[in-house]
Amino acid sequence: MRPSMSVSQNGDRSEVLLEIQEYFGCGTIRPDRSDKTVKWEVRSLPLLIQQVIPHFQRYPLRSGKRHDFELFSSVCEAMARGRHLEPEGIAEIVRWAGDMNPSGKRRYAPEQILGSLLR
Repeated sequence: MRPSMSVSQNGDRSEVLLEIQEYFGCGTIRPDRSDKTVKWEVRSLPLLIQQVIPHFQRYPLRSGKRHDFELFSSVCEAMARGRHLEPEGIAEIVRWAGDMNPSGKRRYAPEQILGSLLR
C-alpha cells in the first residue's frame, strides 16, 4: 500500500508541473501513457505528510477535490500511525480510497479488495 498524489496536464502545458515540483521541492514528472498527459506525482508518505498535505490544509481546495483531499489526508495520517499494517486499518483505508475520485478508473472495486482480505 502506497499513497500517491498527482497533478496532470496536457504536454503543451507541462511547464506548470515544473513550477509545482519546484514549489513543493519533491515529486517526479513523467508521461502518463494512459491518457497522453504529463503528470507530477508524489508517492513518498513522509514527503506527502511533511510538504504537500500541510499546504492544502493551509490553502484548502475550493472544488469537489476538497473532499478527496480530506480522505487522502486521513489515509496518509492512518498509514503514518501504522494502521495499514492492521486488518481493520487496511479495511478503513480501502473504504476511504474507494470514496475518492468517484469518476476515476479503478482496477479493483473496494468490495473486491475487502473480499480478498477476508479469505
